[in-house]
Amino acid sequence: MKRAIVHMDLDTFFVSCVRLQNTQLSGIPIIVGGGERGVVASCSYEARYFGVRSAMPIRLAMQLCPQAKIIKGDMELFSNKSFEVTQIIEEYAPVVEKASIDEFYLDVSGMDKFYGCYKWSNELSQTITKETGLPISFALSVNKTVSKIATGEGKPNGKLEVDENHVKHFLNPLSVRKIPMIGEVTSNLLTRLGIRNIQNLAETPAEVLQSMVGKNGLELWKKANGIDNTPVMPYKDRKSLSMEHTFIQDTMDIKFVLALLLNMVEKLAYQARAEKWLVSVVTVKIRYANFDTESTQRKLSYTSSDHTLAKLASELFHKLYNRRMRIRLIGLAYSGLVRGTYQINMFEDTEEMMALYSAMDTIKNRYGKDAIARGGQLFKPKETL
Repeated sequence: MKRAIVHMDLDTFFVSCVRLQNTQLSGIPIIVGGGERGVVASCSYEARYFGVRSAMPIRLAMQLCPQAKIIKGDMELFSNKSFEVTQIIEEYAPVVEKASIDEFYLDVSGMDKFYGCYKWSNELSQTITKETGLPISFALSVNKTVSKIATGEGKPNGKLEVDENHVKHFLNPLSVRKIPMIGEVTSNLLTRLGIRNIQNLAETPAEVLQSMVGKNGLELWKKANGIDNTPVMPYKDRKSLSMEHTFIQDTMDIKFVLALLLNMVEKLAYQARAEKWLVSVVTVKIRYANFDTESTQRKLSYTSSDHTLAKLASELFHKLYNRRMRIRLIGLAYSGLVRGTYQINMFEDTEEMMALYSAMDTIKNRYGKDAIARGGQLFKPKETL
């Protein structure tokens, strides 16, 4: 059976949400993000006209478009609107994968026997906009890679279909940067080698690409040739992220316990960023030597940044630990999760902090999650020295 994969992407999602709350914002340049030292989480097409882009420092964005209005992000609003869209799609589509807070893959293979896949997709997009007020683009093609690229090419309000016979014709002239897995570093490497468009990449032997970029070389070659057998994975929300550590010997070495807790904070925050989650509840658990177990939790603004979560986890530990007894177990959990495509909380953190986490995550992605850690986490208890 021929595959039919739809990619749906809400147009300038954050901007569209704030405009629903305030119609006076329609038609003017909008930047959604943090303060002066923050970064752009999203921007309207009116702002993009002046060169403003997501993840750009807000101070640079305001130099490019001084007339833009800065709106602080509201993750609760964005999460609720995303949930509305998700419910509508799940009601109609047979198989749905929610790739991020504003992005979905749908497998509608076989539907042409009963109803045209393109017509069905178009009607679903119209239903979403009518019921939520949010504009959405979609593309229909033979796999996830081609449909995602096509959605980006069709924005805003795109409605494209790239059938099997036209995949190569569609992909060939596009920049290699259009392939989802190609970032700035790989793009610059390929450009230096004279590989600028997807056709150049597709015509480069897979083994040559592997020698240049490593194990991802074959995957790059496949995507450039329109080959992607990745299935649409049914959408299931994770309820929480958690870690626990049971000590070999019960301990009252609070410096060590706190260092271990902060190590958990960093590992879970990295996992949240890798899986594209934002956290709104932090829970700390202690089990004492007599097996009494206590926990406490607190809500916070949606984030996945280490320093914000570490500060709260430390405060919760000091609030919780008041018996002066030996500790048997320490645990940490993040819950109240929502999907977010941003590595850290762009509404709160500075561009310097963004750069720090980006560098740390890059090292962990390449060398493993334990490749880098904060100095305070290297502390060892006296009994283990």
